[in-house]
Amino acid sequence: MNLLLAEDDAILSDALSAQLREAGFEVEHAPNGAVAEYLLLKQPFDLAILDLGLPLVDGLTVLKRVRAAKPALPVLVLTALDSLDDRVAGLNAGADDYLTKPFDFPELEARLRALLRRTRPLGNSAELGHLSFDRDTRRAAVRGETLDLSPREWMLLDLLLSQRDKVVTKDQIQQAWALDRTEAASGTNSIEVYIHRLRRKLEQSALAIRTVRGLGYLLEAEADQVS
Repeated sequence: MNLLLAEDDAILSDALSAQLREAGFEVEHAPNGAVAEYLLLKQPFDLAILDLGLPLVDGLTVLKRVRAAKPALPVLVLTALDSLDDRVAGLNAGADDYLTKPFDFPELEARLRALLRRTRPLGNSAELGHLSFDRDTRRAAVRGETLDLSPREWMLLDLLLSQRDKVVTKDQIQQAWALDRTEAASGTNSIEVYIHRLRRKLEQSALAIRTVRGLGYLLEAEADQVS
């Protein structure tokens, strides 16, 4: 399991890296936000530990940028910022978990393994209903028939799958699309257009995209829909 540790405290990062390696993780250390952002965007990681008080680029900014590009990456915020506003800001920016310093390593390890249990089942490929999905080849198929997906439809499907137990908001979709330049930029109303297109392409998949009014969209098995 490859893990990025973004922490500017050298003593803490050395001690924590040693403990994580002993627990079975492959650890790469980033001493500042600029390095953390570069590594997270350029290299594959199974999860990340991110301090918010990083130099050069603060952790909250790194989190927002990485979350837009990699919506499925599990991120645990590990920080001394322990106010309610700080926790809310971190979670709203895309953190999957939030742990404050000082902390006990067994709790950190337990939280990391819980994140992996929740996120690894999808992996880079999945079979859901009659939909097969492969990130490595960027291929999705329904009942063996390859779906013709535009870049934004692919990103939308990826986001819905990676967050399939959660409601995906319009803000999350816009953030995921922010790095895409292959299709013309358009307003929030275009999300409904892409949702409609994707729904039609998933008609034979036994999956459905449900609109959660006022919140966003949820991918679910048709048998699980609530009338």
